Amino acid sequence: MDIKQYMEQVGKQARVASRAMARADSAQRNRALTLIADAIEREADALRAANKLDLDAAAANGLAPAMLDRLALSDSAIATMVEGLRQIVALPDPIGEISGMKFRPSGIQVGQMRVPLGVIGIIYEARPNVTVDAAGLCIKSGNATILRGGSEAINCNRALAKLVKEGLAGAGLPGDGVQVVDTTDRAAVGALITMPQYVDVIVPRGGKGLIARLMEESTVPMIKHLDGICHVYIDAKADPQKALDIAFNAKCHRYGTCNTMETLLVSRAIAPTVLPELAKLYAAKQVELRADAEAHKILEGYPHLAHATEEDWATEYLAAILAVRVVDGLDQAIDHINTWSSKHTESIVTEDYTDAMRFLREVDSASVMVNASTRFADGFEYGLGAEIGISNDKLHARGPVGLEGLTSLKYVVFGHGEVRK
Repeated sequence: MDIKQYMEQVGKQARVASRAMARADSAQRNRALTLIADAIEREADALRAANKLDLDAAAANGLAPAMLDRLALSDSAIATMVEGLRQIVALPDPIGEISGMKFRPSGIQVGQMRVPLGVIGIIYEARPNVTVDAAGLCIKSGNATILRGGSEAINCNRALAKLVKEGLAGAGLPGDGVQVVDTTDRAAVGALITMPQYVDVIVPRGGKGLIARLMEESTVPMIKHLDGICHVYIDAKADPQKALDIAFNAKCHRYGTCNTMETLLVSRAIAPTVLPELAKLYAAKQVELRADAEAHKILEGYPHLAHATEEDWATEYLAAILAVRVVDGLDQAIDHINTWSSKHTESIVTEDYTDAMRFLREVDSASVMVNASTRFADGFEYGLGAEIGISNDKLHARGPVGLEGLTSLKYVVFGHGEVRK
């Protein structure tokens, strides 16, 4: 297969299909999603068989247990895919919505209309469920999409692609509205991210290495985040119980997610009280604490204690490791976060309204919270219904990216024969 030629063809087909997807009305797009959900339910056995081929090949190739777990398509995962599509159907349709209409002195009316982005390329790891989630969100938002899943999931992705095309056709939409790249050759990724004539935006969902490579090579704009170095700051005026609950949950609810806390900052005024109590909770989970000199002194005797280095402030562990620093107060906490954060998610625990509002205004991250765990930084938890990923960029989309993040705005003008004088 000539990869460049193949990807050119995929891109051309997506561009043509994007016009039909944008024209389709809400009922048509919802019909496609419902048909895809029905097809997945009907073909569950075939999907499990395709997934077994992928799992057997991945195990033979020595794929890590954690990756095998992500690759597996269990009965509950299939049910979740179906339910996810039906939830997307229930979401309000953003396309065509006109807002901000106002009359100008000339007599014209000016407003903004929400429109699809066009063609979205999505590159992701070996998780078959992402194929369905991404396809569903792109269909609902009137976009065409090119999906390049992890090579380990090729058989399952092919089976899912067939069902997606069936649903599109049943709703009178072009099958090329959703295309799954049908090759495991990595050159396909290089081609996809350098076709701005066909692809409007790239959404990468994968490890830091993949996203760093795409940032360097892509000529297509991206919606992405590189890593999640998230912070919780326990203020001097924090409620101690809230501080314990939030700091424990933010770290220990799940280690391997981008919204997990990686650095804990504690005000000097409350550190001697709250840190020993937190250490008891972390000890039960065998969390290694990498502490600065002041925190290390307070935590002396903790069984999993190490001295923090500057590198720890810049590290996304995705593991049972937590960097801990004692700070003077709010100013130093904000300075630390704005210096070392990846601009993903930060939280303050405080009962002081002024401190809370300063934290919200001055911390430069995509999600900033008061008295809540960073683990809430998620499209579903934010009421977006679903998300295509999380962005820590400032332009276009920021934070969890749902349906609105897959659209743009254009100005619309209504006149009554006015001419400019």
